[in-house]
Amino acid sequence: MLALAMRSIRHRPGRLAATLLATFLGAAIIMTFNSMHDTAQATGVDDVSAKSLGQVAGVVGGYGTLLVFFAVASTMTVNVRQRSEEISLLRSTGATPAQIRLMVVGESAVVALIGALLAIGPGMLGGRMLLDLFQDSGQVAQNVDYTFGPVALLTGIDTTLLASVGAAFLAVRRATRAAAGIRSSGRSRIRVLIGAAAVVVGTIGVCITLSIDPDDPLVMAPAVYGAVLIAVGLALVAPLALRGLMERCEPLLTGIAGSSGYLAAQNMRRRAAEQSGVLLPLILFIGMATATLYMQAIDNDVLEASGLTQSVTDKNVETMNLVVVGIIVAFACVMLINSLYAATSDRSREFGQQRLAGATPGQVLTAVTVEALVLTVLGAFFGTVAAIAGILPFNAAKTDSVLPDQGLGIWLAIVAIATGATLITVLGTALRVLRTPAVQAVAVTA
Repeated sequence: MLALAMRSIRHRPGRLAATLLATFLGAAIIMTFNSMHDTAQATGVDDVSAKSLGQVAGVVGGYGTLLVFFAVASTMTVNVRQRSEEISLLRSTGATPAQIRLMVVGESAVVALIGALLAIGPGMLGGRMLLDLFQDSGQVAQNVDYTFGPVALLTGIDTTLLASVGAAFLAVRRATRAAAGIRSSGRSRIRVLIGAAAVVVGTIGVCITLSIDPDDPLVMAPAVYGAVLIAVGLALVAPLALRGLMERCEPLLTGIAGSSGYLAAQNMRRRAAEQSGVLLPLILFIGMATATLYMQAIDNDVLEASGLTQSVTDKNVETMNLVVVGIIVAFACVMLINSLYAATSDRSREFGQQRLAGATPGQVLTAVTVEALVLTVLGAFFGTVAAIAGILPFNAAKTDSVLPDQGLGIWLAIVAIATGATLITVLGTALRVLRTPAVQAVAVTA
């Protein structure tokens, strides 16, 4: 089966391109920030520089590793789910579930390893640029030399391999059980329990913010970490919420968009589980970007109101936050676009069947647009809830007031970026897919 896995990668590289991109970018981000650990531990580094580098590697590197892990796992899950027909065919020709798992997990491990190895060069370059950024701002001494060592290398490779292999194993296990006609009634319950646990741990994290000295440079860390965990927990239960929402909103969508709205509601109810691959990066992007930017704005306003100038530590924290927001915006947007493109392009046969059943290309395109808007609204809602959960305790710790004074401008800009990325990717991919004749699209391909 391993030989079959290698032939599958060689003859069908397009299917695994999304996973390769996710592992490549994820490993590059992890290596970039964790190389600060290697640099801080090098000989001849002064204490102030080592502390600044350690904060970047510990706080921002922690954010990055957590985000990358879930993004890579989400992308891999989408990839395996798209192969349900292939897995059913292998089962019908005599392959055992263990053999299929070995094949899919073997593919995932190879692709993840290739992506991680390709990321070494960009990770080294990114780490050097990050060190230059801190040296230019005076937070790290100019005589500190960049070091790319075992911490960056091992964390980058290990995290991407673990996320890819773990997600592939769980996804193919579900697929093989489904192909054998075994229904797992407890799957949704387990998903809800894991999501609830993440929300509880995240809530504890944001509450810890209230017990930390407001002047501590790392007071923001538990609030942001808590917001990340809450966002992950909400993303896990979002598909269930989507299915329930569509059952209640189907008349509304039908009334607004006619037959296209009805088609969109039916599609989203049936494909609610597959939408988790899109909702996760969407919720993480909106939640993390909103939480971090608002917390930094609150911190800047408090500092300005006190009449004090920024210290080196303050500059360090601000730089970290701005850098991590930039990383989140870039990585989460790429993962969102990646997931949307993979999910939409894989629906060529579905679109062809709808057209043969009487739907016009315009109706199919309108239905896809409605789906994208519903996903954006749901992602914005859950992402905003996660962000608020981190922002309110942080604002209370810094200002003795629960509600922040900052307006809605930052949030509106973030939601606009998410909406634009979603609509442009979905509509662009759907238009390309609809160019294929309906009869050709429904034909069974090897």
